[in-house]
Amino acid sequence: MIRKFSERLIYMDRRRMGQLGEKLAADYLKKNNCRILENNYRAGRLGEIDLVVSDNSTISFIEVKTRTGKKYGTPAEAVTYAKQKTIRRAAMCFLKEKGLVDSPVRFDVIEVMLAKDGNVLSISHIKNAF
Repeated sequence: MIRKFSERLIYMDRRRMGQLGEKLAADYLKKNNCRILENNYRAGRLGEIDLVVSDNSTISFIEVKTRTGKKYGTPAEAVTYAKQKTIRRAAMCFLKEKGLVDSPVRFDVIEVMLAKDGNVLSISHIKNAF
């Protein structure tokens, strides 16, 4: 019972950390002249995209990965091929839904590195990550 409770606490901490990372990434993008089109766009059962943004004429579908260390590799390395496929399928749904199928698109990853206390260590925007 205690183990399940502690696992739930860890999950909630990760969830909050992920939400914080997404907010920090959105703020970073706004400061860099991007317009946020969607936060946590969900394409039914096909999946979710953390951020959909427009920078001039390109629509970027962005996966945000937040970490407090590189024990398991860089945050971008956590975007597996399966996750990339999911994001691509969800992106196609977004483009069809919004009538933007002919728009130029890009798939990016934003890495947010946090200190254990939640302070931002770095934010890296990897354009055309996949």
